[in-house]
Amino acid sequence: MTISAKLRAHLSTKFLSRTFIAATAVALCAWPQLPGAPAWLELGNEWLRDRFVQLQAVEKHDPRILVVDIDETSLARQPWPWPRSRIAEMVEELVAGGAKGVALDIFLEKPADAEGDARLAMLAQHGPLVLAQMFDYVQRPKPLAGAFLGNGVPATAPGDAVPAYGYLGNHSGLQQARYFGNIGVVPDADGVLRRVPMASWYQGRLYPTLSRALLDCCSGAAALPLQGGHVRVPYARTWDSYDVAKAADLLEGRVGPEYIKDRLVLIGSSSLSIGDRVATPLGASTAGLLVHAAMLGTQLDERAGLAPARWPGAALALLFTLGIVVLSSYTLPRLSAAANAGMLAAAAAGWLGLAWVIAPHDPNVALAGPLLSLLFMLAVAVPFHWQQAQVRSRQLLGTLRQYVAKAVVDELLRSDLKDPLAPRLLQVTTLIADMEGYTTQVESLSLEEAAKLTTDFLDCLTRPVLEMQGTLDKYTGDGLVAFWGAPLPNEEHADLALDAAQQILVEVARFSALRAQRGLPPLRVRIGIESGAAMAGDYGTSFRSIYTAVGDSVNTASRLEQAGRDYPYSVIIGEGTVERARRHRFLPLGERQLRGKEKPIKVYTLDTLEAQR
Repeated sequence: MTISAKLRAHLSTKFLSRTFIAATAVALCAWPQLPGAPAWLELGNEWLRDRFVQLQAVEKHDPRILVVDIDETSLARQPWPWPRSRIAEMVEELVAGGAKGVALDIFLEKPADAEGDARLAMLAQHGPLVLAQMFDYVQRPKPLAGAFLGNGVPATAPGDAVPAYGYLGNHSGLQQARYFGNIGVVPDADGVLRRVPMASWYQGRLYPTLSRALLDCCSGAAALPLQGGHVRVPYARTWDSYDVAKAADLLEGRVGPEYIKDRLVLIGSSSLSIGDRVATPLGASTAGLLVHAAMLGTQLDERAGLAPARWPGAALALLFTLGIVVLSSYTLPRLSAAANAGMLAAAAAGWLGLAWVIAPHDPNVALAGPLLSLLFMLAVAVPFHWQQAQVRSRQLLGTLRQYVAKAVVDELLRSDLKDPLAPRLLQVTTLIADMEGYTTQVESLSLEEAAKLTTDFLDCLTRPVLEMQGTLDKYTGDGLVAFWGAPLPNEEHADLALDAAQQILVEVARFSALRAQRGLPPLRVRIGIESGAAMAGDYGTSFRSIYTAVGDSVNTASRLEQAGRDYPYSVIIGEGTVERARRHRFLPLGERQLRGKEKPIKVYTLDTLEAQR
């Protein structure tokens, strides 16, 4: 496979990986929005919504509803079960006080005292009284079918109503009652009651929940079509928002008509001994009666146009997640892992703020969906891009080590420089080497032989440069440009460049001797060296960059290498290098007018070198 093919394959794999991560993040937000999401995911979403419910519930008085509680103090005066006449007396007091309607959250499965049953039957048949019945939503080997089931609305199919598989009804003496409401519920998997079946479907008929039956009976508004399955209880009000009258006080005449008039009344019990208590988001043990009160208040708000407007919460969650995924596709390859993690954390905080606003407007949106996507991106996308950055760093370091000595690269990595390759003004020594008579050497050679000669010659030049901690700037066909003192400053830059020049001469002489043994012509190298200030750094465009040095001393070194044609020495050295060197001795060669220079400069060579022609 060619290098370009490998590169295309690598880029294709990266693109597919990033696309898969982005698509998975969006899918993880959409997954909880769909029916049939896993229980653990559902519970995680409900946990978050429960926290919102607890923080958003307000103590706002609701004058439309009165709760009559058969509490512990009432039971202390008359132990449970109460005679039906006592229950009938409560209903009569409420009706006489001007209540719009009364719903019993009390099950009357079996007959009791005849007088009380008769009074209740009369009230249920002719008065604003709603009786309770209970549906069972669990499929059992032997379905529940107790006593009389109150009338429902004919329906050939359940639609969105909740299918029931059994029931517990009232005794046959109450068959003439006009209104019945279901008090059966299905808590979530964690035991918390968050939804009630607004409509239940059983054997071809639809049956309303207790609060809906009370509205249809006695609210004074026209009855709406019965529909709706498991409906979330908003729990928008705290329990202190509802007026609660003790049953004993009602029976003893201590609840005045002004407290009852024009209200819808729910009668039930908060007593632990009776056991009608459930876990809700507002409390681990709540009277089931108050759940019906919350649903009744919600429906009254909806009919009065006071309920929060419905928003497309799932669409907003998906749009938010899509926006974060698009933003991350830009930031992940460009920012550090810590910065990306911070960005995702900020996005999570932003979603929590948005979810806080959305929650009351959409009871069905999975608020935890975007958080699941963000967690996935934090756990998968950030490490993936960090690993990709590490791969790129290793590739760049590998490339850098081909131009810079390993010791210099290691020192760069240990340095505290924020951007060690950024252009900086440094004192550098530049060495430029070239093969003398290159054209003559290769004109009689084949292409392969010429290429091998060039490669072997460049090896003789490159090895000493890197061994002396130099930076390889570039190859110039049959030569190279190298410098010392960048990217890290080095006080010995002049001496190290001179050491490299001496070693290059040794390497070239050895290589030339091997060629002479094969009857090939000898080789000679020309070297120009100068020191001075130069801008060294990573230069280039968005298409290509290179680490190089730019300055007058670099140009002078090039002119000195060219001037070597006129001297019997292989190394021509400028004044700047002579001034900075500490370990070498020099032989003056006089003054030289270099191309591009206004004044002649003094040139030197190493006095340890023999003249080479």
